[in-house]
Amino acid sequence: MASCNSCSAPLAPNTQYCHYCGVRNDVDLRGKHDYRVVTRESTRICPECNVNLQTIALDMQPPLQIERCVSCFGLFFDPGEVETLLETAVSPVFSINQELLGNINKDRYQKDKPVKYLECPECLNMMNRVVFGHRSGVVIDQCRAHGVWLDGGEISHLLEWKRAGGQILDQKNKAELQQKKRRPSESRAEIDMLMQNYGKPSAESDLLETVASLIFKVFE
Repeated sequence: MASCNSCSAPLAPNTQYCHYCGVRNDVDLRGKHDYRVVTRESTRICPECNVNLQTIALDMQPPLQIERCVSCFGLFFDPGEVETLLETAVSPVFSINQELLGNINKDRYQKDKPVKYLECPECLNMMNRVVFGHRSGVVIDQCRAHGVWLDGGEISHLLEWKRAGGQILDQKNKAELQQKKRRPSESRAEIDMLMQNYGKPSAESDLLETVASLIFKVFE
């Protein structure tokens, strides 16, 4: 059983808060990387604080360089780097812990957080707000050309989400969506075959065609 990092009391299964001292504990992760400062002031600007970000190198192999704000602790990742960090920092996960996922989202998600559109630290164009993964509870700010901005604490949230099986759930959800997208063409092919087999006997054929069209529209 895991223990509280603050008071060493045993933690109840599938929870982050210690019932004894009230301190929130992150779930067990293989790597919360140390880092070194590469550039104290990069050319990229923090979209929250409007100050120069610093470039840091995470202690991993190969080293991963990202931008960090020393004021709000937000992080800017180039395209694909968030996924690289998740892959490297979390031990392989083979099951989904639905209860822990629910607790992570409940603990981390800020219901009253105001919706705010931010400028890309590189090109200064407005970024898009995109939900990361399925049931992660994290809305990232994304510039398709230059990368992803995460507010302070959101990378820890995503690391916990993956550790609880969130990435597996995301992949499963994407597979189901792809299956649904394939159904219209499959349904249309089956309907066309039926039409060929039955020929076109006037009113009955018209009725079949109408039903076929309605079925096809449902799956569009």
